[in-house]
Amino acid sequence: MKQRLQHAVRDLSPAYFAMVMATGVVSSAAHFMGMDAISRPLFAANIFFYAVLCGLAAIRLMWFPGRVREDLLDHLRGMGFFTAPTATAVLGAQFILLENAFPIAMGLWIIAVLLWTLITYTVFSNLTIKGEKPSFSEGINGAWLLSVVSTQSLAVLSAKLSVHYVDHKLILNFFSFAMWLWGGMLYIWMISLIFYRYTFFKFNPGDLTPPYWINMGAMAISTLAGSLLILNTPHAPFLLSTLPFLKGFTIFYWVTGTWWVPMLFILAVWRHGYKRFPLTYDPLYWGAVFPLGMYTAATFEMAQAMDLQFLLFIPRFFIYVALAAWAATFYGFLRSLVKQVLMGKRPTGAATS
Repeated sequence: MKQRLQHAVRDLSPAYFAMVMATGVVSSAAHFMGMDAISRPLFAANIFFYAVLCGLAAIRLMWFPGRVREDLLDHLRGMGFFTAPTATAVLGAQFILLENAFPIAMGLWIIAVLLWTLITYTVFSNLTIKGEKPSFSEGINGAWLLSVVSTQSLAVLSAKLSVHYVDHKLILNFFSFAMWLWGGMLYIWMISLIFYRYTFFKFNPGDLTPPYWINMGAMAISTLAGSLLILNTPHAPFLLSTLPFLKGFTIFYWVTGTWWVPMLFILAVWRHGYKRFPLTYDPLYWGAVFPLGMYTAATFEMAQAMDLQFLLFIPRFFIYVALAAWAATFYGFLRSLVKQVLMGKRPTGAATS
Protein backbone atom coordinates (compact mmCIF):
# COMPACT_ATOMS: atom_id res chain seq x y z
CA MET A 1 0.00 0.00 0.00
CA LYS A 2 2.77 2.44 0.91
CA GLN A 3 4.60 1.64 -2.32
CA ARG A 4 1.43 2.29 -4.32
CA LEU A 5 0.95 5.61 -2.53
CA GLN A 6 4.54 6.55 -3.28
CA HIS A 7 4.07 5.87 -6.98
CA ALA A 8 0.84 7.89 -7.07
CA VAL A 9 2.30 10.84 -5.16
CA ARG A 10 5.56 10.84 -7.10
CA ASP A 11 3.77 11.23 -10.42
CA LEU A 12 0.94 13.46 -9.18
CA SER A 13 0.26 16.17 -11.74
CA PRO A 14 0.91 19.68 -10.39
CA ALA A 15 -2.30 20.66 -12.21
CA TYR A 16 -4.54 18.34 -10.17
CA PHE A 17 -5.88 21.27 -8.14
CA ALA A 18 -7.88 22.05 -11.28
CA MET A 19 -10.31 19.46 -9.88
CA VAL A 20 -11.07 21.90 -7.05
CA MET A 21 -11.24 24.81 -9.48
CA ALA A 22 -13.74 23.00 -11.70
CA THR A 23 -15.89 21.67 -8.87
CA GLY A 24 -15.96 25.03 -7.11
CA VAL A 25 -17.00 27.09 -10.09
CA VAL A 26 -19.62 24.57 -11.26
CA SER A 27 -21.02 24.60 -7.71
CA SER A 28 -21.14 28.41 -7.73
CA ALA A 29 -22.75 28.50 -11.17
CA ALA A 30 -25.38 25.98 -10.04
CA HIS A 31 -26.13 28.22 -7.03
CA PHE A 32 -26.67 31.20 -9.34
CA MET A 33 -29.15 29.10 -11.32
CA GLY A 34 -31.08 28.16 -8.14
CA MET A 35 -29.80 24.57 -8.12
CA ASP A 36 -28.76 24.37 -4.45
CA ALA A 37 -29.57 20.64 -4.38
CA ILE A 38 -26.54 20.29 -6.68
CA SER A 39 -24.49 23.26 -5.51
CA ARG A 40 -24.19 22.32 -1.84
CA PRO A 41 -23.12 18.68 -2.30
CA LEU A 42 -20.49 19.88 -4.75
CA PHE A 43 -19.32 22.43 -2.17
CA ALA A 44 -18.97 19.70 0.47
CA ALA A 45 -17.12 17.49 -2.02
CA ASN A 46 -14.83 20.38 -2.92
CA ILE A 47 -13.74 20.89 0.67
CA PHE A 48 -12.81 17.19 0.75
CA PHE A 49 -10.99 17.36 -2.61
CA TYR A 50 -9.01 20.40 -1.48
CA ALA A 51 -7.98 18.81 1.82
CA VAL A 52 -6.86 15.57 0.13
CA LEU A 53 -4.91 17.35 -2.59
CA CYS A 54 -3.20 19.60 -0.04
CA GLY A 55 -2.16 16.50 1.88
CA LEU A 56 -0.88 14.74 -1.23
CA ALA A 57 1.00 17.85 -2.37
CA ALA A 58 2.66 18.17 1.05
CA ILE A 59 3.64 14.48 1.03
CA ARG A 60 5.04 14.82 -2.49
CA LEU A 61 7.11 17.83 -1.45
CA MET A 62 8.54 15.89 1.51
CA TRP A 63 9.13 12.56 -0.24
CA PHE A 64 10.08 13.71 -3.73
CA PRO A 65 11.48 17.26 -3.60
CA GLY A 66 13.58 16.50 -6.66
CA ARG A 67 10.49 15.69 -8.74
CA VAL A 68 8.81 18.87 -7.56
CA ARG A 69 11.87 20.86 -8.59
CA GLU A 70 11.87 19.18 -12.02
CA ASP A 71 8.23 20.14 -12.48
CA LEU A 72 8.91 23.75 -11.51
CA LEU A 73 11.63 23.91 -14.18
CA ASP A 74 9.45 22.37 -16.88
CA HIS A 75 7.87 24.76 -19.40
CA LEU A 76 4.58 22.81 -19.43
CA ARG A 77 4.27 21.10 -16.05
CA GLY A 78 5.46 24.18 -14.17
CA MET A 79 2.34 26.09 -15.14
CA GLY A 80 0.22 23.44 -13.42
CA PHE A 81 1.30 24.80 -10.03
CA PHE A 82 -0.87 27.87 -10.64
CA THR A 83 -3.92 25.68 -10.05
CA ALA A 84 -3.10 25.63 -6.31
CA PRO A 85 -3.63 29.36 -5.56
CA THR A 86 -6.58 29.40 -7.97
CA ALA A 87 -8.25 26.46 -6.23
CA THR A 88 -7.67 28.14 -2.86
CA ALA A 89 -9.29 31.38 -4.04
CA VAL A 90 -12.20 29.57 -5.70
CA LEU A 91 -12.91 27.66 -2.50
CA GLY A 92 -12.76 30.93 -0.54
CA ALA A 93 -15.33 32.46 -2.89
CA GLN A 94 -17.55 29.41 -2.32
CA PHE A 95 -17.42 29.92 1.44
CA ILE A 96 -18.66 33.48 0.93
CA LEU A 97 -21.33 32.61 -1.61
CA LEU A 98 -22.81 29.59 0.14
CA GLU A 99 -22.04 30.10 3.83
CA ASN A 100 -21.19 33.80 4.35
CA ALA A 101 -18.09 32.45 6.10
CA PHE A 102 -15.91 35.52 5.61
CA PRO A 103 -13.21 34.66 8.21
CA ILE A 104 -12.55 31.31 6.49
CA ALA A 105 -12.52 33.05 3.13
CA MET A 106 -10.02 35.61 4.43
CA GLY A 107 -7.75 32.80 5.65
CA LEU A 108 -7.91 31.18 2.23
CA TRP A 109 -7.23 34.57 0.61
CA ILE A 110 -4.01 34.92 2.59
CA ILE A 111 -2.92 31.41 1.58
CA ALA A 112 -3.82 32.09 -2.07
CA VAL A 113 -1.85 35.35 -2.16
CA LEU A 114 1.22 33.67 -0.64
CA LEU A 115 1.00 30.73 -3.04
CA TRP A 116 0.49 33.02 -6.03
CA THR A 117 3.52 35.12 -5.10
CA LEU A 118 5.76 32.11 -4.48
CA ILE A 119 4.72 30.24 -7.63
CA THR A 120 4.74 33.28 -9.92
CA TYR A 121 8.29 34.32 -9.16
CA THR A 122 9.64 30.79 -8.80
CA VAL A 123 8.23 29.49 -12.08
CA PHE A 124 8.89 32.51 -14.29
CA SER A 125 12.36 33.11 -12.83
CA ASN A 126 13.33 29.48 -13.37
CA LEU A 127 11.98 29.41 -16.92
CA THR A 128 13.95 32.57 -17.71
CA ILE A 129 17.35 31.49 -16.40
CA LYS A 130 17.32 27.73 -17.14
CA GLY A 131 20.05 26.64 -19.51
CA GLU A 132 18.22 24.22 -21.79
CA LYS A 133 14.85 25.24 -23.16
CA PRO A 134 12.38 23.50 -25.47
CA SER A 135 11.45 24.77 -28.91
CA PHE A 136 8.65 27.32 -29.08
CA SER A 137 6.07 24.82 -30.42
CA GLU A 138 6.92 22.31 -27.68
CA GLY A 139 7.21 24.75 -24.81
CA ILE A 140 3.90 26.60 -24.84
CA ASN A 141 0.23 25.63 -24.70
CA GLY A 142 -2.97 26.81 -23.06
CA ALA A 143 -1.70 25.81 -19.62
CA TRP A 144 0.36 29.03 -19.59
CA LEU A 145 -2.90 30.92 -19.18
CA LEU A 146 -3.36 29.31 -15.76
CA SER A 147 -1.14 32.14 -14.52
CA VAL A 148 -3.81 34.56 -15.78
CA VAL A 149 -6.62 32.55 -14.17
CA SER A 150 -4.69 32.47 -10.90
CA THR A 151 -4.22 36.25 -10.95
CA GLN A 152 -7.88 36.90 -11.71
CA SER A 153 -9.02 34.48 -8.99
CA LEU A 154 -7.34 36.78 -6.45
CA ALA A 155 -9.19 39.72 -7.99
CA VAL A 156 -12.50 37.87 -7.61
CA LEU A 157 -11.98 36.85 -3.99
CA SER A 158 -10.64 40.28 -3.00
CA ALA A 159 -13.70 41.98 -4.49
CA LYS A 160 -16.00 39.64 -2.58
CA LEU A 161 -14.15 40.15 0.71
CA SER A 162 -14.27 43.94 0.41
CA VAL A 163 -18.04 43.91 0.87
CA HIS A 164 -17.65 42.50 4.40
CA TYR A 165 -14.36 43.98 5.62
CA VAL A 166 -15.47 47.60 5.30
CA ASP A 167 -12.46 48.95 7.20
CA HIS A 168 -10.23 47.54 4.46
CA LYS A 169 -12.60 47.93 1.50
CA LEU A 170 -10.41 50.45 -0.31
CA ILE A 171 -7.29 48.29 0.04
CA LEU A 172 -9.09 45.13 -1.06
CA ASN A 173 -10.78 46.83 -4.00
CA PHE A 174 -7.52 48.44 -5.09
CA PHE A 175 -5.76 45.08 -4.88
CA SER A 176 -8.60 43.47 -6.83
CA PHE A 177 -8.43 46.19 -9.49
CA ALA A 178 -4.64 45.84 -9.75
CA MET A 179 -4.86 42.05 -10.16
CA TRP A 180 -7.62 42.48 -12.75
CA LEU A 181 -5.44 44.82 -14.79
CA TRP A 182 -2.32 42.68 -14.47
CA GLY A 183 -4.26 39.54 -15.44
CA GLY A 184 -5.49 41.30 -18.56
CA MET A 185 -1.97 42.37 -19.53
CA LEU A 186 -0.66 38.86 -18.93
CA TYR A 187 -3.40 37.41 -21.13
CA ILE A 188 -2.51 39.76 -24.00
CA TRP A 189 1.12 38.66 -23.84
CA MET A 190 0.40 34.96 -23.67
CA ILE A 191 -2.55 34.62 -26.03
CA SER A 192 -0.45 36.31 -28.72
CA LEU A 193 2.15 33.55 -28.40
CA ILE A 194 -0.48 30.81 -28.19
CA PHE A 195 -2.38 32.10 -31.24
CA TYR A 196 0.90 32.27 -33.14
CA ARG A 197 1.55 28.65 -32.15
CA TYR A 198 -1.95 27.77 -33.34
CA THR A 199 -1.68 29.26 -36.79
CA PHE A 200 1.96 29.01 -37.87
CA PHE A 201 3.13 25.63 -36.57
CA LYS A 202 1.99 22.12 -37.41
CA PHE A 203 -0.83 21.06 -35.12
CA ASN A 204 -1.43 17.39 -34.32
CA PRO A 205 -4.41 15.97 -32.37
CA GLY A 206 -2.08 15.15 -29.49
CA ASP A 207 -1.06 18.81 -29.27
CA LEU A 208 -4.62 19.93 -28.56
CA THR A 209 -4.49 19.16 -24.85
CA PRO A 210 -7.40 20.11 -22.54
CA PRO A 211 -5.62 23.19 -21.12
CA TYR A 212 -6.32 24.96 -24.41
CA TRP A 213 -9.82 25.50 -22.99
CA ILE A 214 -8.17 27.94 -20.60
CA ASN A 215 -8.02 30.30 -23.60
CA MET A 216 -11.69 30.89 -22.89
CA GLY A 217 -11.61 30.31 -19.14
CA ALA A 218 -9.08 33.08 -18.56
CA MET A 219 -11.39 35.57 -20.27
CA ALA A 220 -14.42 34.25 -18.39
CA ILE A 221 -12.86 34.76 -14.96
CA SER A 222 -11.62 38.20 -16.09
CA THR A 223 -15.25 39.00 -16.93
CA LEU A 224 -16.35 37.81 -13.50
CA ALA A 225 -13.74 39.93 -11.73
CA GLY A 226 -14.71 43.00 -13.77
CA SER A 227 -18.39 42.48 -13.01
CA LEU A 228 -17.71 42.31 -9.27
CA LEU A 229 -15.66 45.52 -9.44
CA ILE A 230 -18.54 47.23 -11.23
CA LEU A 231 -20.87 46.14 -8.42
CA ASN A 232 -18.37 47.49 -5.87
CA THR A 233 -18.14 51.00 -7.34
CA PRO A 234 -20.49 52.52 -4.67
CA HIS A 235 -18.03 51.33 -1.99
CA ALA A 236 -14.83 52.62 -3.64
CA PRO A 237 -14.81 56.14 -5.13
CA PHE A 238 -11.69 55.51 -7.21
CA LEU A 239 -13.55 52.68 -8.97
CA LEU A 240 -16.42 55.01 -9.78
CA SER A 241 -14.04 57.23 -11.74
CA THR A 242 -13.01 54.24 -13.86
CA LEU A 243 -16.54 52.88 -14.38
CA PRO A 244 -16.71 53.37 -18.19
CA PHE A 245 -13.33 51.66 -18.51
CA LEU A 246 -14.46 48.83 -16.22
CA LYS A 247 -17.63 48.22 -18.20
CA GLY A 248 -15.92 48.45 -21.56
CA PHE A 249 -13.14 46.03 -20.72
CA THR A 250 -15.48 43.63 -18.95
CA ILE A 251 -17.56 43.33 -22.12
CA PHE A 252 -14.32 43.11 -24.13
CA TYR A 253 -13.23 40.14 -22.00
CA TRP A 254 -16.64 38.50 -22.30
CA VAL A 255 -16.76 38.88 -26.08
CA THR A 256 -13.26 37.44 -26.41
CA GLY A 257 -14.19 34.46 -24.25
CA THR A 258 -17.40 33.99 -26.21
CA TRP A 259 -15.45 33.94 -29.49
CA TRP A 260 -13.38 31.05 -28.16
CA VAL A 261 -16.37 28.86 -27.27
CA PRO A 262 -17.37 27.64 -30.78
CA MET A 263 -13.71 27.57 -31.85
CA LEU A 264 -12.80 25.19 -29.03
CA PHE A 265 -15.81 22.96 -29.68
CA ILE A 266 -14.86 22.76 -33.38
CA LEU A 267 -11.28 21.80 -32.48
CA ALA A 268 -12.56 19.19 -30.00
CA VAL A 269 -14.72 17.62 -32.72
CA TRP A 270 -11.74 17.67 -35.08
CA ARG A 271 -9.54 16.01 -32.47
CA HIS A 272 -11.87 13.27 -31.25
CA GLY A 273 -14.31 12.94 -34.16
CA TYR A 274 -12.33 13.45 -37.33
CA LYS A 275 -8.86 12.42 -36.10
CA ARG A 276 -10.20 9.70 -33.76
CA PHE A 277 -7.93 10.74 -30.90
CA PRO A 278 -8.85 8.50 -27.92
CA LEU A 279 -10.95 10.14 -25.22
CA THR A 280 -9.51 8.75 -21.98
CA TYR A 281 -9.35 10.27 -18.52
CA ASP A 282 -6.58 12.74 -17.87
CA PRO A 283 -6.42 15.07 -14.84
CA LEU A 284 -5.95 17.89 -17.32
CA TYR A 285 -9.59 17.52 -18.36
CA TRP A 286 -10.56 19.34 -15.16
CA GLY A 287 -8.93 22.32 -16.83
CA ALA A 288 -11.54 22.02 -19.59
CA VAL A 289 -14.47 21.74 -17.14
CA PHE A 290 -13.46 24.89 -15.27
CA PRO A 291 -13.92 27.29 -18.23
CA LEU A 292 -17.43 25.96 -18.94
CA GLY A 293 -18.52 26.59 -15.36
CA MET A 294 -16.72 29.93 -15.22
CA TYR A 295 -18.32 31.13 -18.45
CA THR A 296 -21.73 30.31 -16.93
CA ALA A 297 -21.02 32.17 -13.69
CA ALA A 298 -19.31 35.12 -15.39
CA THR A 299 -22.13 35.69 -17.88
CA PHE A 300 -24.67 35.62 -15.07
CA GLU A 301 -22.70 38.12 -12.95
CA MET A 302 -22.09 40.44 -15.91
CA ALA A 303 -25.79 40.43 -16.78
CA GLN A 304 -26.60 41.41 -13.19
CA ALA A 305 -23.85 44.04 -12.91
CA MET A 306 -24.78 45.84 -16.14
CA ASP A 307 -28.48 45.04 -16.32
CA LEU A 308 -28.10 42.90 -19.46
CA GLN A 309 -30.98 40.58 -18.67
CA PHE A 310 -31.29 39.42 -22.29
CA LEU A 311 -28.02 37.48 -21.79
CA LEU A 312 -29.41 35.27 -19.03
CA PHE A 313 -30.48 32.58 -21.48
CA ILE A 314 -26.76 31.75 -21.91
CA PRO A 315 -26.02 30.68 -18.30
CA ARG A 316 -29.39 28.91 -18.13
CA PHE A 317 -28.20 26.71 -21.00
CA PHE A 318 -24.49 26.53 -20.20
CA ILE A 319 -25.05 25.27 -16.66
CA TYR A 320 -26.17 21.95 -18.12
CA VAL A 321 -23.11 21.80 -20.37
CA ALA A 322 -20.87 22.49 -17.37
CA LEU A 323 -22.63 19.92 -15.18
CA ALA A 324 -22.44 17.28 -17.92
CA ALA A 325 -18.72 17.96 -18.42
CA TRP A 326 -18.08 17.78 -14.67
CA ALA A 327 -20.04 14.50 -14.35
CA ALA A 328 -18.20 12.91 -17.31
CA THR A 329 -14.79 13.94 -15.96
CA PHE A 330 -15.63 12.78 -12.44
CA TYR A 331 -16.79 9.43 -13.84
CA GLY A 332 -13.47 9.10 -15.64
CA PHE A 333 -11.64 9.99 -12.42
CA LEU A 334 -13.53 7.33 -10.45
CA ARG A 335 -12.84 4.68 -13.10
CA SER A 336 -9.16 5.59 -13.10
CA LEU A 337 -9.04 5.51 -9.29
CA VAL A 338 -10.77 2.12 -9.06
CA LYS A 339 -8.44 0.73 -11.71
CA GLN A 340 -5.47 1.96 -9.73
CA VAL A 341 -6.69 0.50 -6.44
CA LEU A 342 -7.87 -2.88 -7.79
CA MET A 343 -5.15 -3.49 -10.36
CA GLY A 344 -2.28 -1.56 -8.88
CA LYS A 345 -1.92 0.63 -11.97
CA ARG A 346 -1.13 4.30 -12.10
CA PRO A 347 -4.04 6.50 -13.12
CA THR A 348 -4.18 7.50 -16.75
CA GLY A 349 -2.38 10.78 -17.33
CA ALA A 350 -0.85 10.88 -13.84
CA ALA A 351 2.50 11.98 -15.19
CA THR A 352 1.24 14.50 -17.71
CA SER A 353 1.60 18.23 -17.43
